[in-house]
Amino acid sequence: MDIVRGEKQPESIFELPKEGPNITVEGQTPIVTFDCVTKIFPKNRVVLEETSLIIPTGEFICLVGASGAGKSTMLKLIYAEEAPTSGSIFFSGRDISKIKRQHLPYYRRNIGTVFQDFKLLSRKTAFENIAYALEVYGKSTEDIMQEVPEILDIVGLADKADLFPRQLSGGEQQRVAIARALILQPKMIIADEPTGNLDPESAEDIIDLLLEINSLGTTVILATHNKSLVDKIGRRVIVIDHGAIVGDEQVGKYILPAKKRTPKHL
Repeated sequence: MDIVRGEKQPESIFELPKEGPNITVEGQTPIVTFDCVTKIFPKNRVVLEETSLIIPTGEFICLVGASGAGKSTMLKLIYAEEAPTSGSIFFSGRDISKIKRQHLPYYRRNIGTVFQDFKLLSRKTAFENIAYALEVYGKSTEDIMQEVPEILDIVGLADKADLFPRQLSGGEQQRVAIARALILQPKMIIADEPTGNLDPESAEDIIDLLLEINSLGTTVILATHNKSLVDKIGRRVIVIDHGAIVGDEQVGKYILPAKKRTPKHL
């Protein structure tokens, strides 16, 4: 972690000054705002093109589109793993591009990430995988011993704390990954194809868990190819095609465009 000596470090992005336009939805600052964002990779490959989007705090978003449509890039831009080529991205009113490099770890505390391949440490137990996230941020042993069992209970794995990933089913491993993402009490969960390696029953269980997390006030962005799950969720659906938003329905279903668009810059 890149820290400047002698400088008081913030606990989260919400201790940093707001920079950028005062955008509100029904009197509240959206958790995420894309303002005409374009992302171009080498060889003039346009992955996201002049995209504007507002995500109010507490929403559950299903982000859908074919492989290569731009879903993962959009998520990486929110997480500040990638930077936009042009345009601006705001998180709770803060311009992500203006966050100092040494403050990025504190910004990322506000976002829990869950992936298709779980990304668990194979030589650590379920308890230790979650505890490690707290250790990185300097939590005391006392806090860890209290908080990890609580989060394991929330995801239904209180009796699996001492098991290693290889001893857990795919659905159980993903629950550990979700617990790890939740342990720092983030404002948002980003789930990138979290059910891709799971059987249908386990996939539904993971979606039910994400919906429960959302009901407690955490914003959830779910990127998925699973049409039946998206249709069942019945929440806001954003459709990405060749780097552009081509559909945005408050109570939508997984419907891809009949004809693919071609980016202007190609």
